[in-house]
Amino acid sequence: MTDQKPGPQAREMADFTHANDPFALFAEWLKEAAASEPIDPDAMAVATADADGLPNLRMILLKGADERGFVFYTNKESAKGIELAHNPKAALLFYWKSLGRQIRIRGPIEQASDAEADAYFATRHRDSRIGACASAQSRPLASRAVLEEEVARLTKAFGSGEVPRPAYWGGYRVIPLEIEFWRSGAYRLHDRIVFRRASPGEPWSKTRLYP
Repeated sequence: MTDQKPGPQAREMADFTHANDPFALFAEWLKEAAASEPIDPDAMAVATADADGLPNLRMILLKGADERGFVFYTNKESAKGIELAHNPKAALLFYWKSLGRQIRIRGPIEQASDAEADAYFATRHRDSRIGACASAQSRPLASRAVLEEEVARLTKAFGSGEVPRPAYWGGYRVIPLEIEFWRSGAYRLHDRIVFRRASPGEPWSKTRLYP
């Protein structure tokens, strides 16, 4: 966010504002981030709001993206799960410092299907699956030892058998009504375009924005 001239990656994308398909442009930028960002190029900030309208924000990993929307997984009884149950809308933010780019996404959410959640859960490392079963996410924890004891208990209980997905663990899909692409520019003269639509399935309109 400094007053620097754009790096070589930014100059190579000088014509991104001519794009007409936000999903294709997102896929292109994510692919380039995967080659440029040293850690977790799929990391994104997820914003929700509580019952009083107070925003909440945390970093999480994107686990699916297509024309239906953007998918992440979590404990449904966590703070974000409770907030999404009361206010099923969310905002996402990707920021890739190595490329001088960010993408902002806003829209309603829907729960991913059980089949989708089962398929993704099965790809997780066994220890991560046990961890998901052991954690009462977002709720008070007396000590680290309590969590480690529960992990040890479940590890013994499951033995060499399958670790099933807990019923309280699942996925959410953000269905975008707005997708904004931002690229760092010299002396804060950034490039911004935003795609908007009134509802899912309707055509996108595109607007270029002042920095």
